[in-house]
Amino acid sequence: MTSAAPRGTLYLVPSLLGAVAPGDVLPARTLEVARNLRDWIVETPKSARAFLATLGLPVPIAGLAMTPVAALTDAHALAAALAPALRGRDVGLLSDAGCPGVADPGAALVAAAHAAKLRVVPLVGPSAILLALMAAGLDGQRFAFHGYLPVPREARIAALRALEARSRERGETQVFIETPYRNTTMIAALGEALAPGTIVCVAADLTLPGEEIVRAAAASWRHADARRFDRRPAIFLLHAAPRKRAGAQRSM
Repeated sequence: MTSAAPRGTLYLVPSLLGAVAPGDVLPARTLEVARNLRDWIVETPKSARAFLATLGLPVPIAGLAMTPVAALTDAHALAAALAPALRGRDVGLLSDAGCPGVADPGAALVAAAHAAKLRVVPLVGPSAILLALMAAGLDGQRFAFHGYLPVPREARIAALRALEARSRERGETQVFIETPYRNTTMIAALGEALAPGTIVCVAADLTLPGEEIVRAAAASWRHADARRFDRRPAIFLLHAAPRKRAGAQRSM
């Protein structure tokens, strides 16, 4: 009997969070694997080429096979993207920034790889969500990530108050993001929507030379110069203290 042909691996390759030397952020194994991959599924081909060009590849960028993840709209397209791995070639999944599949597209591809009994290997690299959570000094045992909040003012205020109530009820840190050019609007909304004592942390330009992490009560954000965060990639976190129970006994 002939043994089955070896199958390739789907590698989940983290990208940089901005313009910084790859070796300053990515470990040696991640760089080595990325340099040796020839088949890629990517969030945006242009961004993928720009990132891969910084790695010192042994082959021209034009020699790489690159499929946009947005093109994987059905089971047939997912199977076609994974075909090289079924033939024994390793494949990389790459997002525009940070870790693929985390606040980025790619989950359907990873699920299809598992269904096809392919090996899936996540590589080490920066996740802005986890870096911000690490640096905020808020509850890292219980947290929830919510992606983008609504854009219209009334809906945004309502969403922030709902997150604050959830944090107060469950003791969770609430984590979310915003399009960088709306950062100043979001910071103004935080000061308006939240109770004065709710803690808010803004973590901007993580892993970059201009990295800045600011934690303060919501009351302080009402008077902060939000323009310093304008058009900077940022993560927002909030944590509300639980309400004191009515009739609770005072400590002696």
